[in-house]
Amino acid sequence: MNRFPRRLTAAAAVAFSLLSVSSAWAADRLAAADASMLKDIAQANMAEVETGKLALDKSTNAEIRKFAQMMVDDHSKGLADVKTLASAKGTELPDGPGPMHKTVALEFKALSGELFNSRYVKQAGVGDHEATEKLLKKTQAEAKDADLKALAGKMLPIVQGHLKHARELATRTAGK
Repeated sequence: MNRFPRRLTAAAAVAFSLLSVSSAWAADRLAAADASMLKDIAQANMAEVETGKLALDKSTNAEIRKFAQMMVDDHSKGLADVKTLASAKGTELPDGPGPMHKTVALEFKALSGELFNSRYVKQAGVGDHEATEKLLKKTQAEAKDADLKALAGKMLPIVQGHLKHARELATRTAGK
């Protein structure tokens, strides 16, 4: 008779510890809106890496190649930070850029010469960085998770620097 209360107590202790662990784990998970923003940030970084590599292959313009290499380097680092946060928060990320970016990449593959250079700078350089800047500002303003807000804050000045550089590059290469 003495064993039954001990077993019940042991079972209750195990159940309580499992509930405590799962509650703590759930507290580290991102809310759906935050997870969605993190996925969008991941896809933006993936797109910049992909189009940057494409520009390195297709462009012969030294300024554009330098910009493209910066995109590959900086957005690879940004993506690594996103992946680290996603792993810590139990969020599964997409395995590549979104459909819109995949369509743009296909368009870029069909272009060459100055037409490629112009479209790359305007779309991947200026357009995508304007969209990413907007996304990061929205994340800072609306995210519930402090770590996600901090990541957006860390990435924002880098993206703004890229945007400034891309706008200058667009102006310099517009007449060529």
